[in-house]
Amino acid sequence: MTVLAPDVVGDSASTTRAGTSTGMPLSSHLREARTRSLRAVAALLIGVAVGYLLSDQVMEIVRAPITALAESRDASLNYDSITGAFDLKLKIALFGGIALSSPVWMYELFAFLAPGLNRREKKYTFGFLAASVPLFASGCVAGFLLFPHMVEMLAGFASTEDSTLLQASYYVDFILKIVLATGVAFVLPVFLVMLNLLGILPARSIARSWRIVVVAIVLFSAIVTPAADVLSMFLIAVPMTALFLVALVIAWLHDRAASRRLSAISADISRATEE
Repeated sequence: MTVLAPDVVGDSASTTRAGTSTGMPLSSHLREARTRSLRAVAALLIGVAVGYLLSDQVMEIVRAPITALAESRDASLNYDSITGAFDLKLKIALFGGIALSSPVWMYELFAFLAPGLNRREKKYTFGFLAASVPLFASGCVAGFLLFPHMVEMLAGFASTEDSTLLQASYYVDFILKIVLATGVAFVLPVFLVMLNLLGILPARSIARSWRIVVVAIVLFSAIVTPAADVLSMFLIAVPMTALFLVALVIAWLHDRAASRRLSAISADISRATEE
């Protein structure tokens, strides 16, 4: 039977006590989760209230393309039920609340998960959030500025003798899809960088597919902008292409640094073996 020395036992006991004292019990985790959830919900409710107060101003912007169409043809925004207008205001308030409160609930989520991440994971997660949030917001703003041109282009396929009667809920959903699509498109380069940092997608693979990516960007820009408005297409295609090139440069620099570190480690192992 092996007998431990008193100092070893003491060290082991102190280590156990230290690990127990620094670790957070399940009840503390639950209390922290409840506290952060309440903060996120409170921020969401405040954002929804602000979104509801601003819903009339948002509807004026949304209705502007229909007003412009009404100058050349019979065009109007219609509700298919007696509660349609109220439901639409609630939808705008909900999406507005999620967008306005996103910095708060994203921070609370990251702060709750951060203690369980190592330094490298924290750095990647924080970098991803710091880059994706402004890019997503910029893409959403670009989509919000583009949707009037989309409405004008798509409604232009109908004859001026026809009436354009748009269902309000469908029309707002269409605008939200455009806004979200452009927002996600602006964030895609960040995903490329994340996949490269995780070792899943090397820079060589990104570089080999640059022609396909550029063609896809041009096609996407042509779809979300009017066919006759070349300037708007370039205003979407050029930033997206620049973001892709920036992602490629970051991935190339990361792979180059990783290759140098690997070469240095191999050289050290070779020298140690020779000695």
